[in-house]
Amino acid sequence: MNQPFYKRRTAKVLVVLLICFAAMQLFRPELKKQPVTADFNGPENVKVIFKKACYDCHSNETDLKWFDHLQPAYSIAVADVENGKSGLNFSEWANMAPGDQKAKLFEILNQITTGTMPLKSYQLLHHSAILSPEEIAVVKNYAAGMIKEHPADTALINTADKQFKNWKIQNTQTPELPKTLTGIPFEPDYKNWQAISSTDRTDNGTMRVVFGNPIAVKAIAEHHINPWPDGTIIAKAAWDKIEDADGNIKAGAFKQVEYMIKDSNKYKSTKGWGWARFKTMKLLPYGKNIGYTTECINCHRPVSNNDFVFTLPVKQ
Repeated sequence: MNQPFYKRRTAKVLVVLLICFAAMQLFRPELKKQPVTADFNGPENVKVIFKKACYDCHSNETDLKWFDHLQPAYSIAVADVENGKSGLNFSEWANMAPGDQKAKLFEILNQITTGTMPLKSYQLLHHSAILSPEEIAVVKNYAAGMIKEHPADTALINTADKQFKNWKIQNTQTPELPKTLTGIPFEPDYKNWQAISSTDRTDNGTMRVVFGNPIAVKAIAEHHINPWPDGTIIAKAAWDKIEDADGNIKAGAFKQVEYMIKDSNKYKSTKGWGWARFKTMKLLPYGKNIGYTTECINCHRPVSNNDFVFTLPVKQ
């Protein structure tokens, strides 16, 4: 090959690439600056860890490095920040109810212990965000210190027993069932489905029973749960866990029922699952906006290899 010609062609390609790179810098999405209104109020040693590993994407104190400002990295960073803050914003932490803070803390712990967070792509250029086993232990000890269990009094137990009886006979066959902001209706028949597993959440003191619709039960019997077939519905009902004077564990107040509804096409944008949650006996739909599904997905991301399902059937 003619050497001068080769060099000229290479130079032209580099010039074109440089022009394209320069042009890309002109198109920059806005990274909205917002005030810190209710910052994380936990121990300082825990806060230092969160600021190091989480705040860039999960707070109003995003600190982009010089290389983050170059396109296309900048657009990716802005998208990551918007997505991260929709599920968790440490700058608004103190606005959450204590129970929600505790639940979010254990979600964070789950993410960092499984290595799901910080994102691997973020760690490649932000080595300071990588947490050591000692730092993870600090967060784990802080979370463990929040677990407190005390025997319930007789009045609370009686109230819980009465509510549980009402839950079993609750008539939800009304003309209009409650719906989530994404249009998913409450499924009243879940109590008649087969129980496929149960969980004990020590972080928020709840006990949960997982029900599967007939399609889910058939998939379990046929060992076809990764991925689950379309039409699968998994319902997880949660109650406060209370303990009587003799140490017996009982169902307390009904907290919520959550649904995962598998439809690979309909819910393609949310990992193939429709996500829904209805809280208390009033069946109040969860979520202030349709972005609540991002929170659901982020919570389940550590088990993406299990088709985003945390609690595997007992038979498995």
